[in-house]
Formats: sequence, C-alpha cells, structure tokens
Amino acid sequence: MKKHLIGATLLAGVLLASAATARAEVKEVAVAREYGISYLPLMVMQDQNLLEKQAAMRGIKDLKVSWVKFAGGNVMNEALLSGSLQFASGGVAPMVIAWARTRDNYGIKGVAALNAMPLYLNTSDPNVKTIKDFTSKDKIALPAVKVSIQAVTLQMAAEQAFGPGQEHKLDALTVSMSHPDAMAALASGAVTAHFGAPPFQYQELKMPGVHTVLDSYTVLGGPASFNLVWTTSKFYRENPKIYAAFVAALDQAIGEINHDKKWAAELYLKMTNDKKDKVEDILKMLQDPQVVYTTTPEHVMKYVRFMHKVGTIKTVPRSWKDLFFPNVDHLPGS
Repeated sequence: MKKHLIGATLLAGVLLASAATARAEVKEVAVAREYGISYLPLMVMQDQNLLEKQAAMRGIKDLKVSWVKFAGGNVMNEALLSGSLQFASGGVAPMVIAWARTRDNYGIKGVAALNAMPLYLNTSDPNVKTIKDFTSKDKIALPAVKVSIQAVTLQMAAEQAFGPGQEHKLDALTVSMSHPDAMAALASGAVTAHFGAPPFQYQELKMPGVHTVLDSYTVLGGPASFNLVWTTSKFYRENPKIYAAFVAALDQAIGEINHDKKWAAELYLKMTNDKKDKVEDILKMLQDPQVVYTTTPEHVMKYVRFMHKVGTIKTVPRSWKDLFFPNVDHLPGS
C-alpha cells in the first residue's frame, strides 16, 4: 500500500512538472519594424522598455526583447514562420496575405493597428501629372513589389485609372527598396518615383522638382490603417502573459505619443539619428490631423475585398474581426 502511495505521489509530481513546463512562456521575443514615423509606437516601447515592464507586472521577470528592422512585411512573414520573430509589423497587405496563407496551420492574425496615415506617391518626372503618365522609362520604388501596402494601393489606383482588369498595369515599373534607399534613389535619379511613407515622403517634397502624383486616402476614399502588428496563433496560445503585456505596452506607447507629441518627435529623432529633419518638422507631421496613432483597425476590409477580387488571396473573412485576435474586438474597426 505504501509503495502504491509513493508511486502515485511521484506520478502526480511528474504530471505537475510537465504541466508547469507546458505553461512556461518564452524567455525572449523578437519584435520587427520598418522605417518611418509610422512605427513610432514601437520605438517608444523599445526606448522605454515598456514590454519588459508590462511582462514583469504579469510575473515574467527578465524578459529579453530584441528589436530588428526589415525593409518589408513580406520578409517579416518568413521570419515569423521560422520562429526567429515573434511580432511582425508592416502594412495591411502583407498581414492579410499572411492570414490568408496560414489559416490552416500557423494561424497568423493581427494584434492591433499602429496608425492611420496617408501615403504619397512622389515623382521627380515633370511629365508625370497622374499615374496614367508613367511610361516604361519610369521606375517606381516601394517596400515590396506586388505585396506591400503601397504596391496594392497602386494596383487599386491602376484599376480606377485604366479600368477593370488593369490593376497590374504598373506592376512592371515597380522595384523593391526600403524607404531610405528609395529616397536616395529618387534624389540620384536611379528611380523616377517612390510610393513611400512619413517622414520620407515629406522630405522628398523638399527636393527640387519632386511632386505628389497620388495619395492613398484618395484611392481608398478616406482614412485607413497603414500599419498593423501581427503574430501566430501558436505564440498567442502558448504565451498569454507576454501577449497581454505586448498589447498593454502598445496601448501605453500610443497614449504617451498622443499625450506629448513634442516629446515623441524628439524621441523619434533620437532613435533614428535623422539628420534631415528638426523637431519642428517631425512635430508638424505628428500634428497633421490625417496622421493618427490608434490600435483600431480602420477600413482594412477595403484592402481585403480588393485583394480577393484580383486573386491575391483566395478567402475573404466574414468580418474584420476574423483577421485579428480578440483583444481588439471591442474597438470600432472596419
């Protein structure tokens, strides 16, 4: 009888240890961002160690957070699937593509939006007044050919300008470049146009002869989310405390930006070592009423429906909420 009791006790101990191991959350996470003021909430999180602090408040001490930069969301998706990245960030289009392609396995979904802001297609070609004026001599730089939010917005604009079935008419003119590289290429003449993002699009407009051909809000018919954050369902399930800490840290960062935009502008310049802008330049961008930092996904479904119509994705979610984890369900998204 005594031996049975000892055996049962040992078995119970093993089962408890196994359960504890299964519940253990990761000790290190990697978070990715691209370039520009649209990623300011993530910069605030990094500078202020907000994710580490929120994790500690939830009982996860000494969480190690690595911050990495990518030129486009498509590359982040590869890193996310490989397990070398836990949180990706980028335009709406790369996240939607990842969601559509991983529904039956990795289950990638959005964590939250980062912002809503217009994107400008700038050109140095004086002959280009509208996108109909681009020719085979032009090169349009954007973060990722065919899959970045700029690329998909350009496809939407092409359909509007040239008619149904012509959404890919300008794809052959596009080249993949990070925003800093694209701005340099526009200045040197290596490309004739750049579909960019703040602050680069505003910096370009200070260059002689550069003007705006198109902006994303005109294409979409109003404000829409630019950047989102996303992760896998596996990470979401297995690391509930870290996930909750990330959401809380993001909310805190956005709150701090909206509370003191001058401080946020100074932090951006410090984090990026931007020599082209002054505090007042970045502050002017942040005070633009069209530039909004919010976790609410806005008009994401406009991109989704277009991407489905042209065959980029094969499935349409019933609602914008199907694209995201439940923490944003209470928000007035669309």
